Amino acid sequence: MAAQPTHDLLVVGAGPAGSAAAITAHRAGLRVALIDRATFPRDKLCGGGVTGRAMGHLVAIFGDRVPEAGFHQTTHIRFTAGPRVLRQITDAPPIHMTTRVGLDAALQARAVAAGVEDCCGQRIAALDVAEGQVTLADGRVLAAPVVIGADGINSAVAKALFGRAHDPARVGFALEIEVPGLPGDGIDMDMTAAPWGYGWDFPKAHGRTLGIGGIAAKSPDMKGSFQDWLSARGIDPATVRIKGHHLPFGELRPSPGRDHVLLAGDAAGLVDPITGEGIAWALRSGQLAAEAAVIALRMGAPDRALALYQARMAGVRRELSRAMWLAKLVYHPWLQPRFLNLLASSDRLQRRYLEVLSGELDYGDVRLRRLTGLMLRVLTGRSG
Repeated sequence: MAAQPTHDLLVVGAGPAGSAAAITAHRAGLRVALIDRATFPRDKLCGGGVTGRAMGHLVAIFGDRVPEAGFHQTTHIRFTAGPRVLRQITDAPPIHMTTRVGLDAALQARAVAAGVEDCCGQRIAALDVAEGQVTLADGRVLAAPVVIGADGINSAVAKALFGRAHDPARVGFALEIEVPGLPGDGIDMDMTAAPWGYGWDFPKAHGRTLGIGGIAAKSPDMKGSFQDWLSARGIDPATVRIKGHHLPFGELRPSPGRDHVLLAGDAAGLVDPITGEGIAWALRSGQLAAEAAVIALRMGAPDRALALYQARMAGVRRELSRAMWLAKLVYHPWLQPRFLNLLASSDRLQRRYLEVLSGELDYGDVRLRRLTGLMLRVLTGRSG
């Protein structure tokens, strides 16, 4: 038997998507519970790049740039292919680097301070998405007419809806380490560190984050590759703690939910397949899911939430679909060497690539004619 509603909205997962959804819905007048098994701050594997697009969403949703997240800004980026330096740029659009430990804790605290009910630090003992009901490990039963699953790549909400959280053949996998100390002199992106992926060396306020990520099924020995990659950079793999985590790039869900249950962020597969960036889309999807929930509840039709959400997400989905097409140019084993040669020789392509990385340019801003021209240049190896 379904429990009587205790809230208007349950948000499962208190990362950027969940906190954005919770604070947006609360400010619209909903009674919101924010649920996560972790107590914040908590560790989370992520390169921590906050693009201009992501920063814009942060300001729009939370009111400012959330300085307590500890951002380190850089405009220096170096593209490499193993030991080969493709290009160094010192006036790139700014990218703000942070740790997910700091960012997620700051956003979750903002949502709770705004009045969202804090149900973090509690494991979910039972989940009935059809009834919108969550039983916590301490025995509390929470129920609401709308549920937002923002609980990451291994989403329990997605598993309850579709039988599994993700397709192992399509998702990515990343390995990462944190090196304390002084920040590096900028971002280093190794475009050949992993099949269908790349390696990164990101400066942070109190050190560096180094990692590689790619399609898991195409990288059977990613740990060995990462250890070799670290050794080439003067880091002994035996002296650092290597963390691993799946990433849902390349697996945009056909439907981000069902009826009154919505998926946001990684749970919906909203990660850029070229850059691996997911914070911007997590924030935006959380905001849009909450807005859809608000309207559906005002209509007295919670089952309309998904249709409303899908309509709002159309632009995001188009953007990620274009990115998946372009990823075939950037990472395909046969085309990638040609693309990298073009990247090294073309100032225009470098600038466009940086604008996409920073979030200043949408893939939709690159018109079909230009995409066709880029494809021809990659295929022929011409840089003109």
